[in-house]
Amino acid sequence: MQKERTFVMIKPDGVQRGFIGDIISRFERKGIKIIGMKMVSVDKKLAEKHYGVHRGKPFFEPTVKYITSSPVVAMVLEGINAIEMVRGMMGKTNPQEAQLGTIRGDFGQFIGRNIIHGSDGKETAEFEINLWFKPEEISKYTKIDETWLTE
Repeated sequence: MQKERTFVMIKPDGVQRGFIGDIISRFERKGIKIIGMKMVSVDKKLAEKHYGVHRGKPFFEPTVKYITSSPVVAMVLEGINAIEMVRGMMGKTNPQEAQLGTIRGDFGQFIGRNIIHGSDGKETAEFEINLWFKPEEISKYTKIDETWLTE
């Protein structure tokens, strides 16, 4: 079992509706370690790079406009199987299809305002972490509970 890193962003609706603490505490209670975190007022250039794979799709421009409309909280999370674990905790992309108990199932209502983003794979995680964070903004430390969380 190896640790992996993933990128997570609490989107403008999550920030504006006051869910930052609730979302962070879910990850912490699960035993996922936060190794980088910052609030960012996203400019158009960063938004277009982040969502670049969707360029040309009908939702690209509205998504860029939305993500630049208010600050977001960008995070680097670390843990064993972190990408899959975080995605499971987030729930389906469409909050109306997400199970209760997931972040989107509990806090979201519509797909265009779905509270949170998380990397969908290792390559995406690496790209997004490098896009949003400088190496010196990522901490390396051992949490006291790590030995109690893994076999």
